Amino acid sequence: MQPTRTDQRAATSWGLTQAEAQARHRRGEGNAAPRGSTRGYAKIVRTNVFNFFNSVLFTIGAALLALGRYSDAVTSVGLGLVNAAISAVQEIRARRKLDRLQLLSRGRVTVVRDGRDVEVVPDEVVRGDVLHVRPGDQVVVDGPLLEGAVEVDESLLTGESEALPRGPGDDLLSGSFCAGGEGWQLARDVGAASYASRLTADVRRVSTDATPLQRKIDFVVRLVMVLVGLMSATILLQAALEGFSVVRVVQTTAVLSGLVPYGLFFLVALAYTIGAAASARDGALVQQVNAVESISNVDVVCTDKTGTLTTGRLSLAEVVPVGPLPAAEVQHLVGTAARSTAAANLTTAALAAALPGEERPVREEVPFSSALRWSAVRTDDGVLVLGAPDSLAPALSGGRLPGASLTEAVTARTSQGLRVLVAARPVDPAAPLRDDAGRSRLPALEPLALVVLADELRPGVPETIARFAADGVDLKVVSGDDPLTVAALARQAGLAAGEPATGAELAALSDPALDALVARTAVFGRVAPEQKERLVDSLRRQGRYVAMIGDGVNDARALKRAQVGVAMRSGSAVTRDVADIVLTEDAIGALLPAQREGRRIITGIGTSMQVFLARVGTQGLVIVAVTMLGLGFPYSPAQVGLTLLTVGVPTLFLTTWARPQRPDPQLLTTLWRFVVPAMVVTAAGGVAVYATLYTALVDTIGTERTPDQVVADFERYTGVSSTDVGFAEAAATIGAQTGLSTFVSYAAFLLILFLHPPNRFFASWTRPDGDRRPALLVVGLVVAFTGLLFVPVLTDYFGLTDAADPVFATVLPALLLWFAILTAVYRFRLLERALGIAPQQT
Repeated sequence: MQPTRTDQRAATSWGLTQAEAQARHRRGEGNAAPRGSTRGYAKIVRTNVFNFFNSVLFTIGAALLALGRYSDAVTSVGLGLVNAAISAVQEIRARRKLDRLQLLSRGRVTVVRDGRDVEVVPDEVVRGDVLHVRPGDQVVVDGPLLEGAVEVDESLLTGESEALPRGPGDDLLSGSFCAGGEGWQLARDVGAASYASRLTADVRRVSTDATPLQRKIDFVVRLVMVLVGLMSATILLQAALEGFSVVRVVQTTAVLSGLVPYGLFFLVALAYTIGAAASARDGALVQQVNAVESISNVDVVCTDKTGTLTTGRLSLAEVVPVGPLPAAEVQHLVGTAARSTAAANLTTAALAAALPGEERPVREEVPFSSALRWSAVRTDDGVLVLGAPDSLAPALSGGRLPGASLTEAVTARTSQGLRVLVAARPVDPAAPLRDDAGRSRLPALEPLALVVLADELRPGVPETIARFAADGVDLKVVSGDDPLTVAALARQAGLAAGEPATGAELAALSDPALDALVARTAVFGRVAPEQKERLVDSLRRQGRYVAMIGDGVNDARALKRAQVGVAMRSGSAVTRDVADIVLTEDAIGALLPAQREGRRIITGIGTSMQVFLARVGTQGLVIVAVTMLGLGFPYSPAQVGLTLLTVGVPTLFLTTWARPQRPDPQLLTTLWRFVVPAMVVTAAGGVAVYATLYTALVDTIGTERTPDQVVADFERYTGVSSTDVGFAEAAATIGAQTGLSTFVSYAAFLLILFLHPPNRFFASWTRPDGDRRPALLVVGLVVAFTGLLFVPVLTDYFGLTDAADPVFATVLPALLLWFAILTAVYRFRLLERALGIAPQQT
């Protein structure tokens, strides 16, 4: 949008009045840009409520509601809502915390209002304002420079850290920074019309990759649902053919629907939330709840240089005297010039901070510009010229650097990624710095020192890179800077940089050739934003799990393409909005504890899936076997509630106590190797217990051998009179169900000892890990369940009979046999041997 005549008049009179600015703000001409993400609070809630897992739970709840099973329906729908609440609250908390951090760190800009400088927040700038731009200021709108000359750092937009000169008539773009000079800019394009907003329009969509663990859980749940559906259809068809009552059909449906692992959904949501909270304490704010697990799968990290590996500031590495003055005097002279200059920039700020000196009145000054590549300051102490060696060379010793040793010293340091300047003074102290036309010119110079500057690495970067390497995570540095400079900095940070590649090379390659180059290269320079995205795509094609770290608008597209997008808090607001994780302290080292937390989550949920699926498989096999034997239905809906004690409580503790381990790429294989033997052996034992007790009770109930008190108890348990024809079958069913539930519950507790053996006696599935807490948990659960069997209120609630000698006389021997058989199956890998897939002995 071109400025109107009104804007031009406002500019020539140096800005707007406060009344004009307020009027324009009311007309919608303010600088309130749209959010980088469309994921507002309503969107967060909607996405978390209607995800796949919750849709499953809501569907089951609706079916149970239609069948009149109101309490079971409330359980199903309630778990879905709890899952949604946990995930949504975590994401909203992260969103609000980031908003607070951004509010606290929001800078202010200077506008000319009513003829004077006024500081306002960026949102209060309106079209037609005149902004006073000085070193360190961020450019928040687009528009031409009206007066003055500035050096602009556009690294957040392009990745190129070299400052660019801008003069009157040149556009300044939103998202850039003033690195030097001073000027006045007209606010022409504001808000959504600004360059930064237009550049990031295509990353405002919301998209989240499912993590490997989520995909595996999704597969397992879908498989269980298919099997439950087939089983339900078969059993209900049989019930219809045999003339079962509607009540029995409803009860059977409720039990079968309980095979869907509700608790696993809840456990995943809870584990993600706890992990996100722990990561936030270490400086990694999780915005997508699955990112804390996703980061644990990362095997390659792509990172920008400026603002991520480095702070964006310069530090003084050394001052090497090369002339007649001693080191202390040279340092004082350079420090005084840096403090005295009116055109401050990153270089002078670094020198003023590191060197002694006093601020002096400036008699004459030539500000630094990219065109000159040198600056000069004349004070009462004399003249100091500071510039790039090749720019000063024509004025030094006959047109070249004096002496091969000086040239070699410059080359040695630039090859290390350091920035080398030459400090010099005129041979004639009175020599002018400008010609008769006012143009800058170099007088004959005498070199005084090499001033060596370095990009300032963020604290902890070398240690973090070393930790990544030790953990098998590759690091690739992707920057808009010169590739040799990037490679040298990467080596300084401890990365084996190798031969760097350029964006031009990437652009000329086909996808297969690009894949080969990306696989062997660690450093990429002069890379455009779209090439960063293509590089991430290449890594994903190669099966790598990619985290992209960036801070600028130029990184936003690549962050969206990576499986895990990581933004720096101090970077672009758009980049923070689209990222999965925001580093609140700008320290990439915060990813290490986040990775450990993610691996702990995967380990815990993997163990919990083994427990859940063993229970589901056991219950399903028992239902099929008992139904085929014609011994009645083995479970009542109330007895399914015992899974809270046998599965829910154990998995909650096991997930909390899990230790971080590398993600198992063969998780599904590990699952079936553990679950199949557990469910087959447990189901076989459970069916044997059920059948034994059922037949014994059918033969005993109603005969003279049955005490009157026992008959009375069974009448109370079943609600059926002893004079009814079906009394014996009803009594036998509930008695056998009690024995079955008792056996399966104790077996579920003992199964934890296979997963976490306290000593070598139990170490048939895996080795002891030294953690005694699971064994103590088993003892506590056994005691709690045994006590439950002796409390009538609780046994009635769970649809069981009171503890009886025949139950324990059947269950205890069966448990000993079960333990011995399962130990042998795991220790000798009998299932794998039976299938012919046992590992070969070497």
